Formats: sequence, C-alpha cells, structure tokens
Amino acid sequence: MATVENNIFIRGLRGALGRQFVVKRGRNRSIVSSYPVFDENRSFTEAQVKQQSRFREAVEFAKSAKGWAVYVEKARADNRTPYHVAISDFCHAPEIVTIDPQNWQSGQGGAIHIKAVDDVQVTQVKVAITDKAGTVLEEGAAVQTNAAWWSYTPAVNAMDGASIMVTAFDLAGNMVEANKVLD
Repeated sequence: MATVENNIFIRGLRGALGRQFVVKRGRNRSIVSSYPVFDENRSFTEAQVKQQSRFREAVEFAKSAKGWAVYVEKARADNRTPYHVAISDFCHAPEIVTIDPQNWQSGQGGAIHIKAVDDVQVTQVKVAITDKAGTVLEEGAAVQTNAAWWSYTPAVNAMDGASIMVTAFDLAGNMVEANKVLD
C-alpha cells in the first residue's frame, strides 16, 4: 500500500481503477492499495458475525452522537472526527484501575477510592457492598473527585470477607465491573 501526498496524477481521484488498484481519500491524503479479492463462497465465523453486528451498532451510535460536545472536543484534541471518536468510544468499555478501601478499613469512617478511566469519559460509578454470604449491605453512586478518581463513603463498617463490587459506565453505555474482597 502506498501513501501519496499532493500528486497531480491522482489529485481528486478516488475509487477502483480497472480492478487493479483502489484510491481512497483520507482527510489530507490519498491512499493507493491493491483491489480487494473476496471468495464468492466465503462464510463468516460466529465471532466475525458478532463483531460485524457490534460494529453496525457502533456506527448507529456514532451517527447520533457525533454532535455531542464531548466528542467534538475530544476529536479536536486528537485531530480526528467526532464520528470516529464516538465509534471508538462505543467499541471500548471503561476500565476500573484501582479499588482502594484502605481509608474505609481503618475504621475511621473513610471513603473507598476508585480509579476508573475511559478513552472519552466515565459517566457514572456505582458501588455495592456485600457480606461473606453475598447479602447486599449497601449500594449507591460514587462521587467524582477529579478526572479519573471517584469516592464512595459507606455507612456500614468494614468487615473481613466483605466484598466491594464496583460498576463503571461510559457515554456509549458500556459498563465494566470489578470486585475486591477485604481480608
């Protein structure tokens, strides 16, 4: 594949030329590649069909969300289009990096600190505390303290074997869960 910048021969040219090569127009450049060849009798695996479906959903989401201010700002900062930022956000769930219950475990009524990150924005973090038997003792929403950190102050006291289940959400509706069991 060749990348051509400002060549008079292909300026303004795009599409297939004689089933030999294809010219694709990017934002600031043209890309020349060989013509794709597909087997007419090809079949897709279940995983491929699932991924194609997921990508269709991402495209539909991006069409409706490309005007959102957060995607426009992120696109400007990353030199991409808001549409592509929205597709990327849809395809990537947030990540819970840290669950720090140290202040809560100290018995001083401290908070549980959670670090949750996303390629665009984490919109909400929920916390549920259960006992050894799995009974929910308390649940609620954490409060964002800065860009990546969230804080939740439980009303119940820390106990051995208690479990902290954290769920993080992003703008595209993706969610991720993480669990920490106290020693």
